[in-house]
Amino acid sequence: MKKTLSLVLALTLLCALCLSGCGKSETIVIGIPNDTTNEARALQLLEANGIIKLKEGAGITATVRDIAENPKNIEFKEVEAAQLPNVLKDVDYAVINCNYAIAAGLNPVTGSLAVEGSASAYGNILVVKEGNEEAPFAKALAAALQSKKVADFITEKYEGAVISVVDEPGDGFDPTVDYAALAGTTISVAASPAPHAEILAVAKEILAEKDITLEIVEFTDYVQPNNVVESGEIDANYFQHIPYLDDFNAQNGTHLVTVCTVHVEPMAVFGGKQASLDAVK
Repeated sequence: MKKTLSLVLALTLLCALCLSGCGKSETIVIGIPNDTTNEARALQLLEANGIIKLKEGAGITATVRDIAENPKNIEFKEVEAAQLPNVLKDVDYAVINCNYAIAAGLNPVTGSLAVEGSASAYGNILVVKEGNEEAPFAKALAAALQSKKVADFITEKYEGAVISVVDEPGDGFDPTVDYAALAGTTISVAASPAPHAEILAVAKEILAEKDITLEIVEFTDYVQPNNVVESGEIDANYFQHIPYLDDFNAQNGTHLVTVCTVHVEPMAVFGGKQASLDAVK
């Protein structure tokens, strides 16, 4: 009788432990960019998909401290934007800038779980140091980037993963520029490998028609492309959006300005350990 009672008690305890363990869920981890404007953008995308709720008034500089509601107790892993594709396998989800997603072979249109709309506030821009925005080299480069040839390339190459925002693409040349005076010169541009360097390669063909060489210098981070333009080492850069540039100038005392807006890269949520958004819905 005592043995039977002991067995019953042991089985009861085991069942209780099993039920307790089954009811316990693991923490969901989402990787997000750690730079100010892209972190806010990622959080806004998660909010738009009903995953979190931000404090009222949280804008383009929002951080995880501005999360008002987090019903799934999600843990946020703040990572340098360029490294997010590399940590994707170690987290449940990651919100990735499309230039880094494309470079890593991730398609935000067909391979993501949620994608941002074509928000004009995050248009990617051509940037020069203040005082050079009307320089002939800047105007010539802007005209090439805002050409129909570039717009068509963006549409055909990226199939919605990158979107041209040029309303009226031109022939690639600015009638106010003295191209004969620029012939034989080199314009240097700092850029992210994809899609920026790929888009610049098309602009390079246009400028070559006027005997202008476009030197494309690739960077994989978001800091050095601005530093080398500020120092004068490189003429221009093409890798960032306006909110990031504004924040960078404010934080670093740099004097960089926008020449033109070329395209938008929708930010997207990619699955790492999770294949759907069910775990956070």
